[in-house]
Amino acid sequence: MTSQVPGPVGPGRARGSLERERRQAYWLVAPAVLVLAAVALYPILAAVWLSLHRFILVFGERRFVGLGNYAYLLGDARFWSALGNTAYFTGVAVGVELLLAVPLALLLQRAFPGRGLLRAAVLVPWAIPTVVSARLWAWMFNPDYGLINRLLLGSDINWLGAPGYALHAAILVDVWKTTPFVALLVLAGLQGIPEDLYKAARVDGASPWRTFRSITLPLLKPALLLAVLFRSLDAFRVFDAIYVLTEGGPANTTETLSIYAYKTLMRSGDFGYGSTLSVATFLCVVVLAAVWLRLLGRQEEAR
Repeated sequence: MTSQVPGPVGPGRARGSLERERRQAYWLVAPAVLVLAAVALYPILAAVWLSLHRFILVFGERRFVGLGNYAYLLGDARFWSALGNTAYFTGVAVGVELLLAVPLALLLQRAFPGRGLLRAAVLVPWAIPTVVSARLWAWMFNPDYGLINRLLLGSDINWLGAPGYALHAAILVDVWKTTPFVALLVLAGLQGIPEDLYKAARVDGASPWRTFRSITLPLLKPALLLAVLFRSLDAFRVFDAIYVLTEGGPANTTETLSIYAYKTLMRSGDFGYGSTLSVATFLCVVVLAAVWLRLLGRQEEAR
C-alpha cells in the first residue's frame, strides 16, 4: 500500500489561503463595524449636516447656509481663545503626567514588600469618577475654607476665580487623576523589556543612569508614544473636570472647545454654530491622532 506525500505548497495556494482568511476576518469584524457606524458615524454625519445650517432652536429658524458658519468660525475670537486654552491644557497636562509617570512606573516595577498594595492605591485617583474628584478639588480650592489655602498658612488665593490660577488649578486636577493611567501604560512597556539586557549592562559596569538612557528609554519609546496618544486625545476633549471646577470662567479663561460648543448648543440653542464648533473639535482631534500615529508608526519601523 503506497502513501501519497503531499507536495510543497505553491505560492498560488498560499495566496488563496491568505485571501480566504482575510475575507473571514472581514466577516467577523463586520458586525462590530456596523454597530460602530450606527453609534458613532451617524452622529458625526448629522453634526456635519447641522453645521451647514443656521439653526437656532429658540427662534425656530433653520436654513441652509453652506460654509457660512465655518467662515464665521475663522473670525471668532472666542473660538481661537478656546482653542488656545485647549492646546495649553493638553500640552502642559500631558507633559507633566509623563514626567511623573515614568519614575512612578520605575518604582512600581521594583520588588519590595507591599508593592501590590501600592499599585492598587496608585490607581485610586484614576478610578474615582471625574465629576466626584473635580467637586472634591473645588472644595479644596475654596478661598475661604479650602484645604489648599490652609496648607499655605492662611493664604487667600482665589484659585478658581482668578484668571492666572484657574486654568493651572484645572491642570493640577487632571494631572492628579490621570497620572496613574499613564504610569500603568509605562509599566506595561517596562515589563516588556528583556531582563537579559539589564544583566548584561550590570556585567559591563554601566551606571543606573547610563542603563536608563541606553536601554530603558529607547525601548520604552513606543509605550511613551502610545501613552501620549491616548492622553492627548482625551485631554483635548476635556469637559467634565473644567466644567465642574469653573464652567469655563473666569472671563472664559478656562473655556475649552468642548465647553464652548456645549454652551453654544445647550445654553444659546444655536445648534448650527454649536455643531460647527463640535466638528472643528473633532477635526482637531483627528489631526492630533494622525500626527501621533505617524510618529508611532515611524518608531515601530525603526525597531
